Amino acid sequence: MYGAIIGDIIGSRYEHNNIKVKNFNLYSSDCRFTDDTVMTCALAMASMNYIQDKDKERFKYNCIKWMQLFGRIYPNSGYGGNFINWIFSNNPLPYNSYGNGSAMRVSPVAYVSSSLEEAEDLAEISASVSHNHEEGIKGAKAVASAIFIARHKGTKDQIYKYISEKYYDLNFTIDEIRDNYKFDVSCQGSVPQAIKCFLESKDFEDCIRTAVSIGGDSDTIAAISGSIAGAFYEIPEYMIDKANHYLDKHLHKTIVDFINESEEFNKENKISK
Repeated sequence: MYGAIIGDIIGSRYEHNNIKVKNFNLYSSDCRFTDDTVMTCALAMASMNYIQDKDKERFKYNCIKWMQLFGRIYPNSGYGGNFINWIFSNNPLPYNSYGNGSAMRVSPVAYVSSSLEEAEDLAEISASVSHNHEEGIKGAKAVASAIFIARHKGTKDQIYKYISEKYYDLNFTIDEIRDNYKFDVSCQGSVPQAIKCFLESKDFEDCIRTAVSIGGDSDTIAAISGSIAGAFYEIPEYMIDKANHYLDKHLHKTIVDFINESEEFNKENKISK
C-alpha cells in the first residue's frame, strides 16, 4: 500500500509541471498527498471490513461508505468534478467514468484476496460504484491483478504475459513514448503506461522516477506504478519515513492499521508477502 502513497506524494508536484527526466529530487516542500492517497486509504478501510466477513455485497456498500467519508474529510485533494459530486451526493450512483481514479485507489484489495480471481472481483466492485465504464473497471482489475501476481512471487514476465493477454497491449517502451506522452486521465491512456514503468524498473525508487519522467498525470501514474512496485520490491525505509511527514495522523493510522491487519490475514492464509 505504501507504494501507491509514495508514488502519489512524489508525483504530486509534477502533475501540472511535467518533467521528462529521471534525475530529480524525490521529495520537496511542494509535495503533498492527493486524492490518490485519500481514496487508497478509503479502500483500505473497506478492505479491512472485508477481511472480517468476506461478504462482497457488504464490500460494495463499504467502498461507497468509506470513499464518501474520506472524501468529505479531505474535500480539497484534487478530485475530478464528477467524483466530488459523487462524494457529496445523498444517493451516490456510478457515472460511467473511465478515469484512472479506479486504478489509483485499488491496491488494498490485492492484499486481502486469497486468489487472483478474488482480487479481480474486488477490483471490479471497487471500481463499479463510481467508475462503471468497462475501461474504468478494466484499469482497476489490471492493476489489482499485477499487484496480486507480484505479491505471490510472480515474475515480471508472468505479469507482462497476463496483462498483455487479458487487458492491455504493452508492446512499447517508455523511451519510445516519453517525448510525446501527454496528460491523460483515462484508464486506457495511463494504466498501461504505469504498468510498463514498473516492468522496466530496476528497483522501487527507479520505478517512481521512471513513472514521473513520462509526464502526464504524474501523481496518479506514479501511484499506480508504485503500487505494483511496492508489492514486487522492498521499499526503502527512508522513502517510507519521508512520505510519513506529508501525512496527517488519520491517514497514517489507516495505513498502519491496514498493513497490520492484512499481514495477519496473509499469515493465516500462508501468504508470505
